Parts: sequence; C-alpha cells; structure tokens
Amino acid sequence: MLSTLRQRFWVVAVLLVGAGLIWSACGGNHSSASTGGSVTTVLSDPATCSMANGGPYSHVYVTVSDVQANLSASSNSGWVDLTPGLSSSPKQVDLLAPADTECFLATLGDAKQLPAGDYQQIRVMLLANSSAGSVSGNKCGNSAANCVVLSSDGSTQTLQLSSQAQTGIKIPAAQIAGGKLTVANGQAVDLDIDFNSCASIVVEGNSMFRLKPVLTAGQVGTQNTSINGTITDNNGNPIAGNVVVALERVDATACTGAVSGTCTGIDRVIMQTVPDSSGNFVFCPVPAGTYDVVADAVSSGNIAYAATVTAGVGPGTALGKIQLLPEPAAPGPQTPVTITGQITSAGSSGAAAISGNLAALQSVTENGNNILVSVPVPSQNGVLVPFGTAASSSSLTCPAGTDCATYSLIVPAANPDFGQYNSAGTTYTQSTAPVNYIIDGLSDAANACSSAEQFVTKDSTGATLTVAASTASVTAQTMAFTGCTPNS
Repeated sequence: MLSTLRQRFWVVAVLLVGAGLIWSACGGNHSSASTGGSVTTVLSDPATCSMANGGPYSHVYVTVSDVQANLSASSNSGWVDLTPGLSSSPKQVDLLAPADTECFLATLGDAKQLPAGDYQQIRVMLLANSSAGSVSGNKCGNSAANCVVLSSDGSTQTLQLSSQAQTGIKIPAAQIAGGKLTVANGQAVDLDIDFNSCASIVVEGNSMFRLKPVLTAGQVGTQNTSINGTITDNNGNPIAGNVVVALERVDATACTGAVSGTCTGIDRVIMQTVPDSSGNFVFCPVPAGTYDVVADAVSSGNIAYAATVTAGVGPGTALGKIQLLPEPAAPGPQTPVTITGQITSAGSSGAAAISGNLAALQSVTENGNNILVSVPVPSQNGVLVPFGTAASSSSLTCPAGTDCATYSLIVPAANPDFGQYNSAGTTYTQSTAPVNYIIDGLSDAANACSSAEQFVTKDSTGATLTVAASTASVTAQTMAFTGCTPNS
C-alpha cells in the first residue's frame, strides 16, 4: 500500500482558477489585474524515524495554525493566507500516522482564493505550546501543543519550538523547486511543501526535544507525479535490515569555501523513505524537475552496502529493480565504518547553542560534473542527522568559549555505485579509488552564523577524510560555527 511508504510532511495547495480578482502588492512578479484561484491545503508524512521502521518515535504531533504565501522573495509583508479559519481552530496532525488517502494525512482549512503571480516564499505557522488548551482532542496533554511519543518507553515529551516556528517557518526561493511557484492566469497549480520531520527533531544536551524544521517546496502536477522502484540485494532479493532511499536534487550554488575546487554542486535531500518488506518504495507527489535517487542499506547481519545513485530521474518514472552492492569482502570485514567528530558553536560574546543537520557526502561524476551526493545513513534512520550544541557537562567537554556536540555517522566503506537513468536499463559503475567523505554541517537559519554551512574534509591528523573496511572508525577534524545567534 502506498500509505505504508510515505515519510514526509506535505502541504499541497491546489489552485483552481476562479473569479477575477484585482491584486496589488509590493515586490514579486505579478499582474496588476489577474484572475484568482481557490486554494485547498493538505498534509502528509510517515517517516524513516518511526517505530515501525526501527526509529525512536511512535508519534510526532505538531499543531498547524496557518499556512501563507508571498509574491516577494524578501519582504515580510504582503502574506496571503492559504488556510482561512485555521488560526481560530488549529489542527493537530501526527506526522507518523498512515495516510488516509494516497499521499495525505489531513486537509487544513477551507478553500481560499489566491491571486495569480510568482510566489517566492511560503511559511507555515505552528501553535505555541502555551496555547495547548485550544487544541481539540490534544494528544500531547494539557501542557503542550506539539510533542513526540518515544518508542522506547511510550512517554510523551514536549517538542520545544524556537521563535521562528511560531512566527513562521519560512521556505525561501532557494528551497522552492525552480525558485518560485508560478500561478498563471487561467491555470490550475498544485503546490507541495515537504516537511522532513525526522531531520527536524533535535535532542538537546539537556535531553529536551526541539523542533528545528527542515522544509522544501515545489510545484507538482495532477498526474504522473510519483517516482517508484524496488530495492534489492545483488541477488535480486529484498534486503532484511535498515534501508533508506532518498530523492535528491542538485544545488549548483552550494560548493563554496572548503570544497570550492572539489564539486560543481551538492545533492540536497528533498524526500526520504523506507521501502516495504518487499523492497518497494514510492515518492509522491514529486515536484517537476530532475532528481537523483540515492539508496543505501545495512543488513540485519551488519553488512554494509555501497550507496547506489540513479541520476536524471523525473516525475512519473518507474525505476524497476535497483540492486545494491555490498562492500568488498577484502581487505576487511563488510561492516560499516563510523566517522566521529565534534561540532563547536560561538557567538560574538562567547558560547552560543545552535541546531542543525549533518550529512555525509561522497563524490560522483554526473554529466561530466563532480557532484557531492548526500549518502543515506540507514543505521540512523535517514540522510540528514540532526545536531544540537550545548554547554560543557559531566559527559561533554567543549573548548573554552563554545558550546559543542559530538556526532557519529555510520557509513559504508565503499564508493557509490552510479548510473544515469535509462528506461531501457540503467548501467552502474563504481570507482575503485580511496573512499573519501566530506562532512557537511548546515546550521538552522534562525542561528544566523557567520557561515551557515561548514565542511570538514580532513581527519584529526590533517589527512584527507578517508575510510576503509579494515578500520572500524575514524575521527574528523572539529567543525566550528562562529558568529552565531543562539537558539531562542
């Protein structure tokens, strides 16, 4: 069933052309006299971190109070409400619940007319935990509107919100496929917002759970919007163990600083999913564009598989079987390798606690360009691994003047198996060069660090960050964020 394969949070705005409407606003591209449309907003999610997939959470409840759009790429005024009535009657949604329909968990609000134009910002409002009493049938209890239920003991823990989660979780043009959502006169449009819930939950040093939302968006069609396939081992059988499949899109503007001479783009995660017991997976609905499908696995016997990258995939594609190759049996065991490291953060006057996500990057050559692919970390239920820095404690030692966090990324000691999609049959090749990684750290936008993204390309000895099956673990150089605004 498709409902068992979802793992993301969608907001789909269906824009149906309606009566004429005069629209006048500052910023953005729009017509001075344009027809409008009615907007219906719905949600969808199940995720890689659910208890059913061996993850830490059995439920993730968030309460949505509004969804808005803006024609301007930068203005904080001129927002158009997509969900009228929701602010007075917020809706609580379990992001890990099975979908009631093909892709969606719930419908938010009533239909809303929307002016035509190029929408370059979307924002989602969440209800403050202090307003828990206004949530009908609140699953979080009387003290919170947003919470997680732990798989380990069934306890309910408040999901702390940073200030931007209440004032609006913004999705800027850079996180919208094509840089904008175009609503032309006389055109019906679907808008999808993907909320990567598993990458959005940070366990802080004080054992509190904080929501630091990871969102993307894109325009989708009404038909042939899915990408599906089947993950197998090299013998054509389903893999028993942890398997993660990611839908990724190249960000050609991302290679700066430490990796400026290394790549021409970084694959950013758009969606991620876990195949069913037969290896089947589906992404739905997929915004228009071209994507890379990246799969990886660690078997129940702790055999690590190389990441497999199928490049150049568009909506409406049935990929068929994708076979993963295990690590070579020599010179060491076929078990994964652990990359460990420390992250530090500081503001203008000293330590500053921040949140963000880490990804393990590996290089592939795509259409003659050197692309860094975000490699799934199956043992850790996803691709992006959340982090949150905190002050020194009995179990955590930070350099003076910083907050810090430690991390472990469990990765294959093998290079990716890469192939350009071909409907007649995709051919994959694998480099035999040393297995190198780059650790990518992306701080939350609310932290406003001097550089929001940091790359670690060396190990603790100053050598290239290389892993081998004969070595169980390797320590990376410290990743340092500076000039940061602390979590609020």
